[in-house]
Amino acid sequence: MLRIHFTAEDLARTRVAATIGVAAEVYYSLELLRDNRELTHFHSWRSAVAGRMGADTRPLTSLVPVRGPGLDLLALMGDVPSIDHAVDNLMHAPVSRLRRELEGLDFRPGQLTWARRVSEGDREARRELAEAVRACHRLTVEPYWHRGRSELVALSTRCANLVLEGGVDLLLRSMCAPLVRWRPPVLEAPYPRRVDVRLQGRGLIITPTVFSKRPVSFLWDPLDTSQPPRLTVPALRRPLTGTGTAEADGSAVRYLESLLGRTRAAALLVTTEGCTTSDLARRLNVTAAAASQHAKVLRNAGLITTSRRGASVLHLITPLGLALVRSDALTEP
Repeated sequence: MLRIHFTAEDLARTRVAATIGVAAEVYYSLELLRDNRELTHFHSWRSAVAGRMGADTRPLTSLVPVRGPGLDLLALMGDVPSIDHAVDNLMHAPVSRLRRELEGLDFRPGQLTWARRVSEGDREARRELAEAVRACHRLTVEPYWHRGRSELVALSTRCANLVLEGGVDLLLRSMCAPLVRWRPPVLEAPYPRRVDVRLQGRGLIITPTVFSKRPVSFLWDPLDTSQPPRLTVPALRRPLTGTGTAEADGSAVRYLESLLGRTRAAALLVTTEGCTTSDLARRLNVTAAAASQHAKVLRNAGLITTSRRGASVLHLITPLGLALVRSDALTEP
């Protein structure tokens, strides 16, 4: 049993994140593929993906341990929604962080040499790992992200409504019940052993996930105790299928363009994955200033939200914006 103790300050600092980040979702998807349990929501996904891993994905799949804790790509690559941004974080991660994340993991004997090269910061090994993350993302996450992103937005909306109706207290009482129980001032969740956590004024980040095989999990960074821990919760309410994105529907895109204009329609579609201003500028092939202006117009219309992440800002589509990009909302009556 996991018991998380809150103070009034912790409650004030508790929030819901939009995503755990693309890198963590990729790694969770690999853990799912190795899980022998029958997981209803992932049956179709697993049937489509299983057996398609190849040489391009092996540098990452070889780092999934046989048992015990897995590699923490969240710590190495951040919680950013852009795969390009995540890879850039990996390429610039300190060697001390790489070594810390890899030490003690239970690799197969044949993988120890490769894991050691990565942990020592070998530039070529790091590049191969980065490309493997991209390859796994293309196979296991990207074709399914439109559905997954829809579920994340829906859960974020439900959480926001709960906070508006009854504050954080109602949010904690309603989250994953009856699996997670709120007995003020303690939040209880299933865990392999009894652990008592005192947040000490840091608060808690409730983080929805698409691909995690665990009903809930508790994550914290032992190298940065100033950061609030995360409690991950499942976002999927329906089976995961590769429905594609609204970009695949030419008629839907044309209706969206007639409403917003071509560039802003493209900008809104990009934010379904989450993006920084620089990501948006690159995808639209415009200047950062122009991308920022397009984001401002979409934000003022209530179609996206913008939040600061360090030196960058993150743009995410809102439920209203998501309704617009869905093809069934854009077809003629």
